[in-house]
Amino acid sequence: MQPDDFTVHIVDDEEALRKSLGFMLTVNGFGVRLHVSATAFSEIAPSLRNAVLVTDMRMPDMSGLDLVRKISSISPPIPSIIVTGHGDIPMAVEAMKAGAVDFIEKPFEEAVIIEAVRRAAERLADSSAGTLSVDDIRSRIGSLSERERQILAAVVAGQPNKAIAFNLDISPRTVEVHRANVMTKMRARSLPELVRMSLTVSI
Repeated sequence: MQPDDFTVHIVDDEEALRKSLGFMLTVNGFGVRLHVSATAFSEIAPSLRNAVLVTDMRMPDMSGLDLVRKISSISPPIPSIIVTGHGDIPMAVEAMKAGAVDFIEKPFEEAVIIEAVRRAAERLADSSAGTLSVDDIRSRIGSLSERERQILAAVVAGQPNKAIAFNLDISPRTVEVHRANVMTKMRARSLPELVRMSLTVSI
């Protein structure tokens, strides 16, 4: 789907950040609409078509996570990206469970948010576009060693590296190596994508 085929809706209570992100996406060719509050956006969301949502996590009226949960049942669905300045693995996992396409920590590179918007737009072009079958995901999981599966399960459960290392009685560095191997074998481009695949087959 081309940038002019859909609109990116930015929801952020901070005017400077809202306008800055909106300007950056606009100069990169995307159609953009800005929204001051999650509540206001949730009221118009059911009427939107060809929309991608980029929302901040922490807002006074409704969190970005709660917003994604609230609009998750809308048909057609609105692919959502959550951005936050206070991210961690458990929060990322919750965002994926709520239905977010991506979870991005601030500060982020321009290329990161642009790529995330493009991935979200792929969902609009075809609900099955870029979506792996359950068999494909299970096949990738099947390529993991027993230790790598343990690491994967721990990551999806929201455990940080130090906790995983302690629970498995291995060094944090070893956890990092196994995590890198898991990302490679699963062919996941990001932690949210890894979590999304894992949730699909309910490991």
